[in-house]
Amino acid sequence: MLSTAGIDRLITMDLHADQIQGFFDVPVDHLYASMVFLPYIQSLKLDELVMAAPDVGGSKRASAYAKFLDVPLVLCQKTRTRANVVDDIRIIGDVQGKNVVIVDDIVDTAGTICKAGDVMMEAGAKSVRALASHCVMSGDAPVRVDNSQLEEIIFTNSIPYRNSIPCKKLKQLSVAQMFAETIRRVISNESISSQYLIK
Repeated sequence: MLSTAGIDRLITMDLHADQIQGFFDVPVDHLYASMVFLPYIQSLKLDELVMAAPDVGGSKRASAYAKFLDVPLVLCQKTRTRANVVDDIRIIGDVQGKNVVIVDDIVDTAGTICKAGDVMMEAGAKSVRALASHCVMSGDAPVRVDNSQLEEIIFTNSIPYRNSIPCKKLKQLSVAQMFAETIRRVISNESISSQYLIK
């Protein structure tokens, strides 16, 4: 639809699969929410920090954060009985006495992220919070988050929070400056990749 509408360039952020870029015949600039999330994590000054992936699919993203921050990585292995329903989660790694930050790209029903947070707290984590690029938060997701053991869940404002149910633990960080700077660099023919913290 975008190509048919006549776009000649696309600037996007945290695609669910990097391969999506290949479907376009125009240049695609793929930005990363890590540009706003990493400074936020560092501002928390958490000791015994551990980065975590809520599932095996998110391991590459969480691993990049762990490598940048020079902290350990923990993985969650989940089994599903049906779509959007997590049956069981097992932790691969040590969270005992650690401050855990789970990294994901999108949160819809919040089932996986909340269950992962609860399992990590039961395994002895000091605190668990979650970062996710895109805030879908459909249905009862806000209630699920507020009733979970997550300390907070942080999103970018790529999708405005529109659920009629308020969520006390939700925080959104603006990506407006990141996109504005990228647009400026495109117009000025400057490097975009030089502003990436991790890739």
